[in-house]
Amino acid sequence: MDLLSLKALNAERRARRAAILLTELKSDTDRIVREGDVVTGELGEAVRKAFRTGISTSVDVDGVGYFLNVALPRPRLVVVGAVHISQALAPMAKVAGFDMEIVDPRTAFATAERFPHVPLHAEWPEPVLQSRPLDAYTALCAITHDPKIDDFALKAALDAGCFYVGALGSRKTHAARVQRLLEAGASGEQIARIHAPIGLDIGAVSPQEIAVAILAQVIQVFRSRGLGSVEKGRVA
Repeated sequence: MDLLSLKALNAERRARRAAILLTELKSDTDRIVREGDVVTGELGEAVRKAFRTGISTSVDVDGVGYFLNVALPRPRLVVVGAVHISQALAPMAKVAGFDMEIVDPRTAFATAERFPHVPLHAEWPEPVLQSRPLDAYTALCAITHDPKIDDFALKAALDAGCFYVGALGSRKTHAARVQRLLEAGASGEQIARIHAPIGLDIGAVSPQEIAVAILAQVIQVFRSRGLGSVEKGRVA
C-alpha cells in the first residue's frame, strides 16, 4: 500500500467517512475512492455494492483484476428517549452491530439502572449533539413524544445527513411536527426523509415489538443506501 494512500484512508476513518482502497492487482497501484466519487461501468457497480455491504472483495473488469478494501464507519444509533422501547432496543442494537447511545434530559428515566452498559446522556439533545456530532453513518430515533426534546434532535439529524431519521407518533402527531420543523428552517425535502410513524409496519403493539420494527427499518435503510428510496413502513 502506498504511504499516501494509507494516510488518506486513515484520515477518512478518523472523520467517520466511508472509503475504499482500490488496488489494481497486476500493477499493485492503488487509490482511495470516497463514497460519492464517480466510478463508472462495471467497476462502479462493484464499488457501490461494496459501500452498501461493507464487504471487501476482488473483481475482474475487462480482464483487469482489482481488490476493494472497504473501510466503513461503525454505524451509530442515537435514541432520543429513555423509554421502554429504548430498553428493548438496546440489546438488539448491540447484537446487530450498532453503537447505541441514549439522550434524555428526564433524569427519572435516564438512569444507569434502567440502561446498564449503554452510553447514557441525561441532558438536553442540544449540548450532547454539539459535543458528539451526528453524521451520515448515524441513525437517529426520536421517541419521547415530547416536541421540546425531539424536535431539536430531528432537525440536527436532517442537517447532518443521518442515513436514517425516525420519529414516534401518529400521522396526526407527525403533521404538527412537520409544521414545527418547517418553522425551524427544515426544507420539505428534508422532512420527507423522516420515517414517521417510525418502524416497519409489522403490526407492532408492545415496546419490544416496536423496537424490532424500528431496528429492522434502520437496517433496511442502511443496507439500501444508494439504491433509491425505501418504502416507509410504520407502527402506531
